[in-house]
Amino acid sequence: MSDSLTKGGTIAAIATAIVPQQGSVGIVRVSGSEALKIASTLFRAPGRQIWESHRIIYGHIHHPKTQKLVDEALLLIMKAPRSFTREDVVEFHCHGGIIAVQQVLQLCLENGARLAQPGEFSLRAFLNGRLDLTQAESIADLVGAQSPAAAQSALAGLQGKLAQPIRKLRVNCLDLLAEIEARIDFEEDLPPLDEAKTAFEIQQIWSELSTILATADRGELLRTGLKIAIVGRPNVGKSSLLNAWSKSDRAIVTDLPGTTRDVVESQLVVGGIPVQVLDTAGIRETEDRVEKIGVDRSRAAAQQADLVLLTIDAQAGWTEGDQEIYEKIKGRSIIIIINKIDLVKTTPKLPFPPPPPRSQALPGNADPEAPPRINNHINSQIHRIVTTAAAFDRGIEDLETAILDAVSADNLQAANLDLAINQRQAAAITKAKISLEQCIVTINNKLPLDFWTIDLRGAIQALGEVTGEEVTESVLDRIFSRFCIGK
Repeated sequence: MSDSLTKGGTIAAIATAIVPQQGSVGIVRVSGSEALKIASTLFRAPGRQIWESHRIIYGHIHHPKTQKLVDEALLLIMKAPRSFTREDVVEFHCHGGIIAVQQVLQLCLENGARLAQPGEFSLRAFLNGRLDLTQAESIADLVGAQSPAAAQSALAGLQGKLAQPIRKLRVNCLDLLAEIEARIDFEEDLPPLDEAKTAFEIQQIWSELSTILATADRGELLRTGLKIAIVGRPNVGKSSLLNAWSKSDRAIVTDLPGTTRDVVESQLVVGGIPVQVLDTAGIRETEDRVEKIGVDRSRAAAQQADLVLLTIDAQAGWTEGDQEIYEKIKGRSIIIIINKIDLVKTTPKLPFPPPPPRSQALPGNADPEAPPRINNHINSQIHRIVTTAAAFDRGIEDLETAILDAVSADNLQAANLDLAINQRQAAAITKAKISLEQCIVTINNKLPLDFWTIDLRGAIQALGEVTGEEVTESVLDRIFSRFCIGK
């Protein structure tokens, strides 16, 4: 990717997902100074159609040497600077599938274009001032969104809802820096600096950055989602629970213990959060080699999951087998599910007290006595005891509520719900906060004004890293290399 920052030239790539026998349209995108020339070489438009910017033209794509017909297509022309990259851009809208678009792409490469690197179209849009860095990252988030909430958050970033407040706070820092440096350079000509007012303004900037930073957990959850493992003894209803939850017959259900031999996955969305649910084989000692492999995979899934749903049979109550499983996953974040509650008159007792109501729970790790967090999302503890009757779809809503409680919904809904920063942005904002904190310490210690400017410059640089005003080539390489080709 780093070569592309200076390499330039005209680039081309397939801009749509290409799946055999699926999709009616495939798009080949070309951007650069040779884009219009390539289009005129390959594309023939019948009649008197006008070749002008932002007009769609109907015609055929021909091989320029053999004159062989390649495809019937539409051509979209977008002349600079009114294009995504602010360069001349053309798009060939071909028939979907594999062959047509690959042939058209190959012709573009043979006639003056080179194959675009991952994210190079978006990189050019950033370098040409069409997007800032937060908007470019939001494009990747929108493409990879796994839930409507994740898509909404990405759209908010694309509309500049993160860049605007960050730029405003950076300008505020620049104004303060100018005030301080003016006192240094023209001390005799200006009135003394109001130190209390300056410290207060720095504190205000710090507070606003804290509000933005509070959305980091929510952003990570929306992008990566949760991995949840359903574990328990054989025949406690794990597969029935997955089927009821996913509203499908993902897992085979029988009365025979050991039916599930491998991990079965299902993708769900809970409260806007993408969730990967793993139905595991019943954990027990067995001599069956195939079942033993399934049990080993179940144990591995439980250790890798963000949240474990330990499922027990209401009729059997808490058994020695349940205790053995619990001992192996103790320390993970756990929700106890008492399934088959429809078959008993009273809820069986468990060998530990129920967790406190949500209102009494401490959010996040605000208290030093709070349990450690798993993957920065969930506290390591038993969060809730939920009763279900999976065979009758009962208790699913209570289960989802318990999951949202486990991921600390208070933290997820902090600040602006439309905003959800990523890890890179959070790291830069954290650097800015630390610089501002140090600046306040410097002011309180009555150090000379020159020392104030050092920390303010650090905050200004860190905030510039968020939007791309202060960014290195290696950072751009790391960001855009994760994009798909053609974006």
